[in-house]
Amino acid sequence: VQLVESGGGLVQPGGSLRLSCAASGFAFSSYAMSWYRQAPGKERELVATISSAGSSTHYTDSMKGRFTISRDNAKNTVYLQMNSLRPEDTAVYYCNAARIWGQEAQVTVSS
Repeated sequence: VQLVESGGGLVQPGGSLRLSCAASGFAFSSYAMSWYRQAPGKERELVATISSAGSSTHYTDSMKGRFTISRDNAKNTVYLQMNSLRPEDTAVYYCNAARIWGQEAQVTVSS
């Protein structure tokens, strides 16, 4: 049972990144999936959630309109498209399914 993230990195303010999270070892299509993040010195916060079928999404207010969560159940993968990135989006990002957590994906927004 694991979630493997990819796609983090360094980007300039206003830029874009797409995170991917590949799932294995469990019935991915039966689980809602979420992305969380934790900035230095701050608590972990929810970024976005998508329902098991992908028909419903929820975003934390500060990410609405800039971030898009999506999933491909045929590929057992969930994505987070991040646009118009700001320095305050710098954080470690995690994907999550119930009590299963992915490893860290560092996103750094800096000029």
